[in-house]
Amino acid sequence: QVQLVESGGGLVQAGGSLRLSCAASGRTFSRYAMGWFRQTPGKEREFVAAITWSGGGNTYYADSVKGRFTISRDNARNTVYLQMNSLKPEDTAVYYCAAQPLSRFGDYDLQALYDYWGQGTQVTVSS
Repeated sequence: QVQLVESGGGLVQAGGSLRLSCAASGRTFSRYAMGWFRQTPGKEREFVAAITWSGGGNTYYADSVKGRFTISRDNARNTVYLQMNSLKPEDTAVYYCAAQPLSRFGDYDLQALYDYWGQGTQVTVSS
């Protein structure tokens, strides 16, 4: 069992930056690939970014955030981060982190493959 708690959301002006954190419980954090997803009212939740293992693991990004967002993880702290730069109003959403076992890592953007989810943190970007 893995419990995930996101933090770091808030209100920021367009062009600004935020860093989201997702703290995981348990001692098996390193066995999971981690992903970030986001959802706005009336829309389906969408993939943002994913990372396999730390220290040279693969990272994946949605085209809409590539070059602006960076995902990273610190296994010693059981934490995954999402650094968001050059934020746009269309980045406004509830952001969720999720965990997928590395042992069966498959499609990084397929939500059904992620076993655990956090409660989400709101990011609002004003124009």
